[in-house]
Amino acid sequence: MALACAWAIGLRGVDGEVVEIEADIGQGLPGVSLVGLPDAALAESRDRVRAAVVNSGETWPARRITLALSPATLPKQGSGYDLALACSVLAAARAVPVAALRGVVLLGELALDGRVRGVRGVLPALLAARRLGVEQAVVPAAASVEAGLVDGLEVLGAEHLSDVLAWLRGDRGRLRPVGSGTRARHGGPREDLADVVGQRAARRAVEVAAAGGHHLLMVGPPGSGKTMLARRMTGLLPDLDGDAALQVAAVRSLAGATDPQEALPAAPPFVAPHHSVSSAALVGGGSGLARPGAVSLAHRGVLFLDEIYEFGPHVLEMLRTPLEEGEVRLARTDGVVRYPARFQLVMAANPCPCAPPRPTDCRCTSLEKRRYQLRLSGPMLDRVDLQVTLRAVEELTFASGVAAALEEVPEDTASVRSRVLAARAAARERWLDAGWRTNAEVPGPELRRRSRLPVEAAAVLERQLRSGAMTARGADRALRVGWTIADLRGAPSPGTADIEEAVAYKGFVDENGPERAVEALDPGSLTSDEEVA
Repeated sequence: MALACAWAIGLRGVDGEVVEIEADIGQGLPGVSLVGLPDAALAESRDRVRAAVVNSGETWPARRITLALSPATLPKQGSGYDLALACSVLAAARAVPVAALRGVVLLGELALDGRVRGVRGVLPALLAARRLGVEQAVVPAAASVEAGLVDGLEVLGAEHLSDVLAWLRGDRGRLRPVGSGTRARHGGPREDLADVVGQRAARRAVEVAAAGGHHLLMVGPPGSGKTMLARRMTGLLPDLDGDAALQVAAVRSLAGATDPQEALPAAPPFVAPHHSVSSAALVGGGSGLARPGAVSLAHRGVLFLDEIYEFGPHVLEMLRTPLEEGEVRLARTDGVVRYPARFQLVMAANPCPCAPPRPTDCRCTSLEKRRYQLRLSGPMLDRVDLQVTLRAVEELTFASGVAAALEEVPEDTASVRSRVLAARAAARERWLDAGWRTNAEVPGPELRRRSRLPVEAAAVLERQLRSGAMTARGADRALRVGWTIADLRGAPSPGTADIEEAVAYKGFVDENGPERAVEALDPGSLTSDEEVA
């Protein structure tokens, strides 16, 4: 009877734990038994591993082999255990030293000819291995780029099973260490905000949303620039720091969306699913342990939902928890997984089903418009911080025309981004002790506790609450937006004008700006100083 152990990493979402793979070669008819809650892909590894071992020039034991994956209660998914299974069997057969496997994590799928193929989740697996104290890991050579992002862990890239076996037998030159985690980060070209024609109010709303991490809804006729503005928002956001970039790369690795040659991402992600997307594709799902969805792929970036009224209402309602908590919790029979989902939601929609270029040409009845817009529920709309209306573009300016000399030159991305970065730096400094990065992340009670508003500014929110025009959640969100507007102008705290502009954004601000929307406020309903105090 011979026994040997190898180690791999089992993932549950972005978290992982060490899986001990025990191989026992005992008496009985030749065969392989695999236990430990394997899924279908892992159960098929018995045939892949045996063929890979034989085609690598090794001898497969012609005896009864039992392979146990521990902890037995953890569901095991995928083909990434193949390399560890093969090495454990050969170690039990004394074809490789048993001691050489101690403290080494082995990840990779085996082809029938012994090649080590790449698998999903190499980056989160190595991050989990480092956290658990593992010092050495062998991964597929195809995953060397993402594996090299992990510092504090010796990672070796393997192309063939025979190379791994030679390394275990003492030929240390057969496996090459992957590069260090300090790799160049590519941001890529970014579209410029100056390309957007007109839309002063919408440009202002995009700037405020980017500065504070707020959610945004833009409504306007086709061709008014909604998609252009949304795609340019990531250019206003700060580059990802090291931790955020690793989180983004880890989710991409799990979803199989990592470019093998891509370095650590610098630019915030921009994810724009089609309106026919399913709930599982949007928030995550699938059989067994659920996979990450679009909201997790947009972590620390922008999730853009174009034609928002065309999305299924049940799909949109599933965004409520991620918007509030910044993570997705998916419960399945195999367990509960958590994925990060701290994103900015940007939505765009036409004002009605017929969506003519000019509002005067609309043929929809008021009932049809109402039914169309009710696809976005009140509770969902209450979680949107800024709402803005875009007008149809009535004039295009060409470089050779007379209008080009008279038109006000729109600000480019670099100019707006400098203000956004300054506002974000002010917010980060203010909330540094609590660990929040933006005003949008601050909980309502803490926000109200630290806010010292003028009496007139507090009265604006009081009036909206008492009239029923705004919920308590909406008031908190307006207060967050007010802080962001104050940060953009370099003020230490929000003033009355800041709060009024923030409240106006809870309705639809049009091209005339928030000042017109504020005119609808009734000054006679202002509370007294004593009531506010």
